[in-house]
Amino acid sequence: EGIFRRNERTREYLDFDEVERPIGVQLFGADAAHMAEAARQVVDWVRPDFIDLNFGCPVNKVVAKNGGSALLKDCPTLSSVAAAVVRSVAPVPVTAKIRIGWDADSINAVRVAEILVEQGIAALTVHGRTRAQGYSGNADWDVIGAVAGAVSVPVIGNGDLVTPEDVARRRAETKVSGVMIGRAAMSSPWIFQQTKHYLATRECLAPPTPAEKWTLILRHCRLAVESWGDEEQAIRSMRARLMAYSKGFPGSKILREKFQHVSFLREIETIAHEHLETIAQNRGAPILV
Repeated sequence: EGIFRRNERTREYLDFDEVERPIGVQLFGADAAHMAEAARQVVDWVRPDFIDLNFGCPVNKVVAKNGGSALLKDCPTLSSVAAAVVRSVAPVPVTAKIRIGWDADSINAVRVAEILVEQGIAALTVHGRTRAQGYSGNADWDVIGAVAGAVSVPVIGNGDLVTPEDVARRRAETKVSGVMIGRAAMSSPWIFQQTKHYLATRECLAPPTPAEKWTLILRHCRLAVESWGDEEQAIRSMRARLMAYSKGFPGSKILREKFQHVSFLREIETIAHEHLETIAQNRGAPILV
């Protein structure tokens, strides 16, 4: 609905740099006509390379509006939304993301995938959990594999991909055409470089050192400030990202406590300096986390 209002928040969601292409815009909703018109406006507005339909989001405020994974329980509406959007933006490709089902008693990913392909969906991403699971429990790659074997379009597997070895194993075990890495990228964005290297050579790259991690974190913060044009707002917006980055760091609990209160770059630079100094002083000694 934000597309129709063209509000500033929606504009921010759709803001990207040309270097990021190919890029898609993901929409959710249950009104086929509105979804089709919103997709058409997005294509006219920002010229994405594809439109993606979100039939997997488990968040309550989305599901309450019959969006996201709610449509896994309503295949006729899911089908009509997909068909309307595909027709509206052709020849721009339309893809979709789904979960394996609403709950353990209604795992229907293969049927949902077949419906979506029938309506012209060009590729599918399958998250291997039900909506009821949220992000708990284990992703079911057997179901993801069954979807990949049942449809003719590319299927991208998603769920519990934390290391390059995870990616290689899932690709070997299933017919997926690719994988989507989600939460692991928030704490370890270098996982993409590591995975590409592993798939090409079957050799593991050494993990980045704390100093290398801090170099990346500070670069991210500086780029955020440059993009926002307001240092305090930018750094406050980075707090959640900094929390994610702290995962796996020595003394991560203390870091998280500090990150909750940062508002300026100099504070993060000071935290980085002090943290690296502490690591150096404690080298060879246990560090509480």
